[in-house]
Amino acid sequence: MNEYRRFGDIFFKHWGDAGMEPRPGQPGRKIISSLPGNHDLGFARGVQRGVRDRFNAYFGDGNRIDVIANHTFVSIDSVSLSAFGQESPQEVEDIWKPTKDFLESAKWQKKRLIQRELRAQQGLKPYPGMPHYSINSEDLAKSQLPHANDDVTEFPTILLSHVPLYRAPGTPCGPLREHWPPTPPPAGQPPLEHDDRNAISVRGGYQYQNVLNREITADIAEKVGDIRYAFSGDDHDYCEVVHKAYTSAGGGIREITVKSISWAMGVRLPGIVMLSLWNPVDVHGNPKNGDASKTVQIKQCLLPDQIGTFLKYGLLFGLTFLLLLLRAVLITFGVIGLAPEATTSPLLPTTNTLSSSAENDKHNYNNQYTHEAQFSNSSTSSERASTLLSARTPQARTRSISPQTDTGYGMPQQQQQGYSFPLVQHAGYNPANDDSYDDVDNEKSKGRVKVYGQPGSKVAKKKKVRKGVRLGWYEFRTSLGRVVCCGLVWYVWLVWKG
Repeated sequence: MNEYRRFGDIFFKHWGDAGMEPRPGQPGRKIISSLPGNHDLGFARGVQRGVRDRFNAYFGDGNRIDVIANHTFVSIDSVSLSAFGQESPQEVEDIWKPTKDFLESAKWQKKRLIQRELRAQQGLKPYPGMPHYSINSEDLAKSQLPHANDDVTEFPTILLSHVPLYRAPGTPCGPLREHWPPTPPPAGQPPLEHDDRNAISVRGGYQYQNVLNREITADIAEKVGDIRYAFSGDDHDYCEVVHKAYTSAGGGIREITVKSISWAMGVRLPGIVMLSLWNPVDVHGNPKNGDASKTVQIKQCLLPDQIGTFLKYGLLFGLTFLLLLLRAVLITFGVIGLAPEATTSPLLPTTNTLSSSAENDKHNYNNQYTHEAQFSNSSTSSERASTLLSARTPQARTRSISPQTDTGYGMPQQQQQGYSFPLVQHAGYNPANDDSYDDVDNEKSKGRVKVYGQPGSKVAKKKKVRKGVRLGWYEFRTSLGRVVCCGLVWYVWLVWKG
């Protein structure tokens, strides 16, 4: 069912984009989708009856006749009919007999459909009035609906068959064959009449056969009659042959094996064949231009080279890979330097570069809080508060330097020059419990930075530094990952949008 819905999306999704009503002079549109192939049913004796019944139920009978633009299209189930040309055909009569019965009545059905088409074009009823008479019950199964008995001329017949018609081995397919073009003839000579390289191989195997049997092909040409064009598939590549041995249309049958529409079937350029039909007729079906041999124009339409597109993707990816690898090598050997990472400065200063006055800062800072540290571990919170208040006597506030020489907050100028941060940053801070200054001597010689962001903060950890091969490998894989991710996102978006 998923494949059936996919088929409908391809051929019916945009069926009504231009409107469903036929234009003036047009009877309407038709689609013929009932032609089965060996990948649908199997081939000859390998045809599965249940699979064929299911195919006919969803796509229609494989044997049918349609009148389109004053041309008669005859479709035959050639994969089932091929069972008649194999050994012991009577054992599989139920496979080939429906197609044989269809061929026996093909000419009569063609004439009847042409009469209906011409009556419709004249504004008449397709069928004459039903006569009123009694029918015996035993004759009811064989009775037929009445139809007109007008004298009409046949429309040009176009045969549709999955398996190509028989041809002699080595019959060339022409210059439009992609996989095996014609063998160049000698200088000044016409194209070769026998070219095994350019021809469809006349052979078969398990569940396939490249061409129909000679006897089956002759039987089709005789029973259908007046075949001017034939279209087949199966080979996946283009092939054009004129079968002069079957003169059902006077000059032979011009057969075109249509290319596959899929790029996964062994051809770089898939394609379709477009037919332009033009056959104005009178009330009896006779062509008004007097020539019924030039009513069809054929044009092969090639689709994009999808495989070539994928190859271009591969080349661009390979070039990108090499450029990123070259960049990583240059970074490894220091030819290309990486730009330093941008740093953001905080609004308030949080660091202090260690200098030669670091020892004085530590000494002055510890003296400032000597009395507070003595009571922090031996009294309650209330006792500590009262002790701190009583400890700050006038003598304790006495300075060796007069307030006039202080630069602010009662601290000597010498202290403020060594320590440049306001004391409000250290409210509630106990230096006796801080071991950060233990790292000062070790970090001083290395020129590192002391972080004062939180109480008890340590020296800032050094960022992991990659050098040499590790740096080059890191830059290569990160840059390649970015390119691949961006490319995949862009490709998925393109595929999604169609």
